[in-house]
Amino acid sequence: MKKTTALKKAAKVMAGFAAVILSAVLAVSGYFAYHGYEMYRDALNTLTVEKMAERIRNREDFVSYGELPEFYVSAVISTEDRRFFSHSGIDPAAICRAVLHDIRVMAPEQGGSTITQQLAKNEFFTQEKKAERKFAEIFMAHEIESKLSKEEILELYVNSIYFGSGYYGISEAAEGYFKKSVSELTEYECAMLAGLPNAPSAYSPDTAPRLAKQRTKQVIECMTECGAITEIRAEEIQAN
Repeated sequence: MKKTTALKKAAKVMAGFAAVILSAVLAVSGYFAYHGYEMYRDALNTLTVEKMAERIRNREDFVSYGELPEFYVSAVISTEDRRFFSHSGIDPAAICRAVLHDIRVMAPEQGGSTITQQLAKNEFFTQEKKAERKFAEIFMAHEIESKLSKEEILELYVNSIYFGSGYYGISEAAEGYFKKSVSELTEYECAMLAGLPNAPSAYSPDTAPRLAKQRTKQVIECMTECGAITEIRAEEIQAN
């Protein structure tokens, strides 16, 4: 009887402790969400989504979605954002997967950001890692999704991201690394370029060819995991 009473008291204490922790987490999250919303509104007052899109499209070497090789599009989505065409700007499943991965390796290796969030971060905010900026990024991602189609978001993303070695945008990267136009890229080259934005300085084939090949292999493996290509096709691509 005494043991049962003690267990009940312990359970109540633990429940109370959990409630306090949850309240604290919600309070802190609310604080950062509020300031993140202010940051989002300030950014939007400075640059609208429409103006951001116009600025990128005005590049002389802009490549439209229809001009992108299908294999490259598939490689980017398989590697960066597997549910890109189905989510509304953020992917809770990807965030949870990234958190679990980072806990397992005890290092911040994955961020769980969607392609839309990355576009929002690159075009509207600094790269500084702050909690309120993450919330601002989420608010902006929803704004972008409400104004642009998925195809428009993807083409803006690949035309503005950094590929390493001083190359911004898919056209500069194709010309700089392979002396080719985007339409002339091989499947292997497409896979390599799809993997560079994750860590452009580290994976640049100009400065780290071995790491670039390893990263390309990871991209191709991601494509097989997603069912974008078969394992036999993956082997053929890497053999060429």
